[in-house]
Amino acid sequence: MHKLKNAQEAVSKIENGMTLMIGGFLGVGTPETLIDAVIAKGVTDLTIICNDTSFPDQGIGKLVVAGLVKKVYTSHIGTNPESGMRMNDGRMEVVLTPQGTLAEQVRAAGAGLGGVITPTGLGTIVEEGKQIIEIDGNRFIVEKPLKADVALIHAEKVDMKGNAVYDKAAQNFNPLMAMAADYVVIEAHELVEVGELDPDVIRTPHIFIDAIVKEA
Repeated sequence: MHKLKNAQEAVSKIENGMTLMIGGFLGVGTPETLIDAVIAKGVTDLTIICNDTSFPDQGIGKLVVAGLVKKVYTSHIGTNPESGMRMNDGRMEVVLTPQGTLAEQVRAAGAGLGGVITPTGLGTIVEEGKQIIEIDGNRFIVEKPLKADVALIHAEKVDMKGNAVYDKAAQNFNPLMAMAADYVVIEAHELVEVGELDPDVIRTPHIFIDAIVKEA
């Protein structure tokens, strides 16, 4: 199957009200070309699952500033003042989650698990409204899996089938998100032919990838 598309074709499946996962950490490892294409398409009322809302002029922060985000699941918003303003005036719902828990919720969805249990957040507002279980005398919060309609991820090198290699810490949430969405688009900093990548360093196999876009 031919997976290579331009950015506009790749985001054509994204519609108003969908849930998107977007990889990256403060913009590092974030698919900027795909985010720009989403903004150009003008879809609204999006729910975004991401590590952070980046900066106003970078990565996911551009979606927030454009007013396209209705709700965000994230571990922090502190580097994007626009996120704080929109949360405080009610224009954007923010679900703040400890970073490790957020990563595990995404991994759980990709692995087909019913959720994860963690002591992180016990005794704080994190546990409010959530199921609490006790194992061997210890209490844990039950955190449900986080799944998305579409994942937008970024890799350093991608071959024409969609096998992906990440650049050091830039992999962050990208491999997890590739497993946890119905439709996965990967933005490649560099495109290579099949067979050029060392199999030992491929972190995302091509079976998880539906579309490939070359970074602009």
